Amino acid sequence: MISSLDLLRYNASTTASNAVSSTQLSKALEKIKDGLGITNTEEGKSFDNYLLDAISYVNDSQNKSSALFEQVIIDPDSVDAHDVTIAMAEANLSLSLAQAVIDRMIKGWSEITTTR
Repeated sequence: MISSLDLLRYNASTTASNAVSSTQLSKALEKIKDGLGITNTEEGKSFDNYLLDAISYVNDSQNKSSALFEQVIIDPDSVDAHDVTIAMAEANLSLSLAQAVIDRMIKGWSEITTTR
């Protein structure tokens, strides 16, 4: 039988392996923007800003989930188990949503390029 602690350990190990530091994420996103030649010429937010904000949110939720899980291991009385479970579920949901959006974007792009 799988206990809730085993489930938390599994989720934390998968979450920790997916999380990236915010500086690494910023550097990678800047390289992508430079490689694509994306510049912000308009006032307000452009599509790339919304996309980068969404990716940053997903990364932050992964990092928050990992930090809470580490806190549970270090000092179990300082963190409620429900908060850890909610943070892990939120991180998992945001990652799944990001994957779905990316898949739809790729599918849409391939349909646009093949419909000539």
